[in-house]
Amino acid sequence: MIDRRLRVLAAIARHGTVTVAAEVCRMTPSAASHQIQALARELDVPLLEAVGRGVRLTPAARTLLAHGEILTAQWEHARADLAALRAGDVGGTLRFCGFSTAAAAVVPAALEHLRREHPALRLHLRETEPARSFDLLAAEDTDIAVVVATPSIPPATDVAFEQLALYDEPLDVLVGPDHPLAGRDGVGLAEFATDPWVGSNPGRAYHQLVMLACTSAGFAPDVAHYADEWDTGAALVARGFGVALVPRLAELPSRHDTRRIPITTAPVPIRRVIAAVRAGSGEQPMIAAGLDALRYVTTALAPALAGPGPL
Repeated sequence: MIDRRLRVLAAIARHGTVTVAAEVCRMTPSAASHQIQALARELDVPLLEAVGRGVRLTPAARTLLAHGEILTAQWEHARADLAALRAGDVGGTLRFCGFSTAAAAVVPAALEHLRREHPALRLHLRETEPARSFDLLAAEDTDIAVVVATPSIPPATDVAFEQLALYDEPLDVLVGPDHPLAGRDGVGLAEFATDPWVGSNPGRAYHQLVMLACTSAGFAPDVAHYADEWDTGAALVARGFGVALVPRLAELPSRHDTRRIPITTAPVPIRRVIAAVRAGSGEQPMIAAGLDALRYVTTALAPALAGPGPL
């Protein structure tokens, strides 16, 4: 119902280039450029201006996008009102996306709860990075995103989305069995300032999280190895090639001999996990049921978040 060209314009606003916007909208750059040019001719206003190798929205484009976000939210409200008029159990296909730990520890439990409470629902999960999750939401390719709050996601003030806090997850230090601090019950992150580190590749949410945590503790980590999978990272730590930060809920392969030590001296790094939906869509019965299931599951996680994480 809402002009799809507005989605392309919104993607350009988020990413700063037509090429990336076209990719997230699943079209060629020439097609995306053509759509924006056609919209500009139709409205008789310029919408984009070149800035270096990228583009930025003109004041006219930002005004148009603000109205488009209001229209999109109203359309989601309308869908919610119509869904509420339908009798019977909550049904349809409810699509989640989330980052790896949430996809493993949180969302499947929420899906199980939904299957019990609303057997007519069809459920779908896609594992993806947080920034990509918002592109999927905007394109209506997913309904609920479970993401860690990092600088790469839209700010909470972005009117195109609604962001709901789910839980704060502490980060622990992961060390090998021969590390000098392996027997400690608690540590300060600054005690590892001179250690080599195992981190994920730059650009990923976990990389941002580690860099921010170490910076807050007063040092820049010497990242000696990059590993995006917990299996690889734990294997390196177990053999003494570095230390790592690991989320409290992350389950590590038991075949790697590692020690997880809580950080008990301030600053204690945490990551905030949120659920995001398109503005106005949270009132739809199906999506509201999904958010309720996430709240139910995360409430049950409170003891695990407070105590030592799984080994």
